[in-house]
Amino acid sequence: MFRLTITQHLSVLTPKHSLNIVDVRRRFDRAARSFDTADFVHSVTRDGLFARLQPVVIDAHVVVDLGCATGSATRRLAQRFRGAKIMAVDLSRHMLEACRAKQGWFSKVRAIQADASALPFADRSIDIVFANLMLPWADDPVKLAEEMSRVLRQDGLFVFATLGPDSLLELRDAWADVDEYQHVNRFLDMHDIGDSLVRAGLRDPVLDVDRLTVTYDTAAMLFRDLTASGARNALANRNHSLVGKGRLDAVRKHLERSGPGDTISLNLELVYGHCWGSGSHRSSGDVHIDPAAISIRSSST
Repeated sequence: MFRLTITQHLSVLTPKHSLNIVDVRRRFDRAARSFDTADFVHSVTRDGLFARLQPVVIDAHVVVDLGCATGSATRRLAQRFRGAKIMAVDLSRHMLEACRAKQGWFSKVRAIQADASALPFADRSIDIVFANLMLPWADDPVKLAEEMSRVLRQDGLFVFATLGPDSLLELRDAWADVDEYQHVNRFLDMHDIGDSLVRAGLRDPVLDVDRLTVTYDTAAMLFRDLTASGARNALANRNHSLVGKGRLDAVRKHLERSGPGDTISLNLELVYGHCWGSGSHRSSGDVHIDPAAISIRSSST
């Protein structure tokens, strides 16, 4: 079993990571059937995003669920924006098949297989882009932000949830004890995210951060959920050889010391944000945002 606890937290800087996008697609293809059994973190951030959308007033005709997975948010977006066309976009074909299966007979949802950094939409054609935990799987966040700036209409909305650099430190430390390879994604700091958004020409980024603690009874349950949700190692510079039993046992023992008693505690830094389309695109030159210039919304969680 697992237990969830949420508190507020602020983030720190983290280096850029590099992903093998082919491996990302394969992992999510394999996870399509099991994803809904292990999407509790996605559920927390999905609810958080819809709570943040509640006060937003926007005339939405075309809404994109970017990284839609099996379509749990897609269905809610169709209910929230009843007059809009809903575009369910994912890199994984099998995820899109599961998404389509969740929609009603008369659904206006259109399923599209595409890379988030190269969307098949015209410039300024989208009113809302909704991205729940998709950003950790984007290899180039600057290119992704530029694509959001391209497809969003003037005053269109980009709303997202992602993971911050304090996420999965326990798992990263456990692997660091047994070899020199990277086994866990590196996640961007919210101010680096803000830099990328403004560099791309998006306006008025607002971000807030929560902390989620997930407690497992065994390491086997943790690895099962990571596999079921598609969140296994897809780093380009990972070790491609099989991990031996001795190293896996060492990782398990390290993890089992991370929580109270014999449990395993993992901390996730949940970063929520939104920004608006129509700002000028900046294709060159350095851009830096003073942390004080990014609005940090208070959280009541």
